[in-house]
Amino acid sequence: MDRADGVLVFAEHLSKRFNLEEGAFSRQDKTVYAVNDVSFNIFCGETYGLVGESGSGKTTCARLLIGMYRPSSGRILYCNGNDKTDITKLSRQGLKSYREKVKYVFQDPARSLNPRMSVYEILVSGLRHSSKWTGEEDALKKAKKIICEVGLTCEDLEKRPAEFSGGQRQRISIARGLIMDPELLICDEVVSALDVSIQAQILNLLNKIRRERKLSMLFITHDLKVACYFCDRIGVMHSGSIVEQAPAADLYKKARHQYTKLLFKGGAPGKADI
Repeated sequence: MDRADGVLVFAEHLSKRFNLEEGAFSRQDKTVYAVNDVSFNIFCGETYGLVGESGSGKTTCARLLIGMYRPSSGRILYCNGNDKTDITKLSRQGLKSYREKVKYVFQDPARSLNPRMSVYEILVSGLRHSSKWTGEEDALKKAKKIICEVGLTCEDLEKRPAEFSGGQRQRISIARGLIMDPELLICDEVVSALDVSIQAQILNLLNKIRRERKLSMLFITHDLKVACYFCDRIGVMHSGSIVEQAPAADLYKKARHQYTKLLFKGGAPGKADI
């Protein structure tokens, strides 16, 4: 398939293994598959959800997609017209250009936002070192537009992250991702650390943004009910593999895999995320 068929990203047979030493004096390595033969695609304008407990491999998938990790096997095709680019084979410069089209919003804005920088500097720092930089005056216009789009004010551009609540900081993180007009936004547990009422506000904001911008999203969460509300299609991950994949409405009505049913009941055990 290519972009003419509506597909933006193909992830094909992705695996990622990490070699962990079994002990300080051991000569043997233990291989752990964080992701094991995972395939999915994301259509233009679609929100695709990856759902699973902590340690299921969903964040590793996202980091493979953004190029933070190289897969042990498999490939990721990014479609642009009739051209398909395997991002796993890109040079450093090629990866930099790709990351202008694909942006990542992290779970914890308190850790991902530089506390010493103003909101304006946070928003334009990536833009300043990109091919889309057209000068300070234009950057300020973009920053003002974006900060208002996420529900904050132009006056907030002069403030620092510590002056905001958790929900407001997440809005700043989203604005930072949007300022370069990406085609794909990866949202990694962006509401999990927020109160329920604030979660709803952020989800409504993301819903408005994707609708107005016709933006594709990869939405990562441990909460299957939230994913069914927000996503178009969902892949359920368990122990590094996708065990079930379906449109959100179908999954909600008739989940087939036992693990998916367990997630709906909120009974899946947790463990350290990979």
